[in-house]
Amino acid sequence: MSAMAMSWIVFACILSGALIGMLLRKTLAGHHLSDDAKDVVRLGTGLIGTIAALVLGLLIASAKNSFDTQSTQVKQMIAQIILLDRLLAQYGPETDVARDLMRSGVATLADRVWRENNPDSAAVAHFETTSASDAFYDRLLQLSPKNDVQRALKERAIQVSTDLAQTRLLLFAQTDNSIPMPFLVVLVFWLAMIFASFSLFAKPNGIVIGALFIFAVSAAGAIFLILELGQPFGGLMKIPSLPLRSALAPLGS
Repeated sequence: MSAMAMSWIVFACILSGALIGMLLRKTLAGHHLSDDAKDVVRLGTGLIGTIAALVLGLLIASAKNSFDTQSTQVKQMIAQIILLDRLLAQYGPETDVARDLMRSGVATLADRVWRENNPDSAAVAHFETTSASDAFYDRLLQLSPKNDVQRALKERAIQVSTDLAQTRLLLFAQTDNSIPMPFLVVLVFWLAMIFASFSLFAKPNGIVIGALFIFAVSAAGAIFLILELGQPFGGLMKIPSLPLRSALAPLGS
């Protein structure tokens, strides 16, 4: 389910909590809404509100850190790919086939990460290397240096290729950062109970209803940010794939 759809569900649940509070106000006898009852409910709501605020703050910070980490890893992959291509270009024309295979592998890598050209491959084992990547690495190992410069370039290219593979695996390992459903259900329940307490002791009027609506939108917006940041390769705030796809110019250009 998309972050937007989930946020609308959260918004509906929170407003339902406010509606339940209004209905309880109409059905409960007057002694249930005494000052003592108000104090107890407000103290409990304050406790739940504090916990919910802390959890929301931590979740937003964690999601933002994860988003920034994956964005940095993408930039690191781009830099490693460009460096690897430059090393092979300096090695000599005998690396043209390997460089062409690397370009094919970069396009496939982008398709797997962003799932743009092949969305049905979501269940494919992303950790597995492609045939183009395997062929590229075989070509790299088969290079026969003719002097010390080429030998140094080959060793450096192998090291960069290994670092690139490690960065790719780290990126795929951190792709799924969604909130566990039980965790989200408990958090939404807290928010609904807080809104129910808001409307329990306040007479419904235009100001109260409008304020509750704005507060519910704000709370659902916080959930939306958490879910959206947890999907860095899809949605409204996704990391762009164009820098990776255009990192290497066509061979011979």
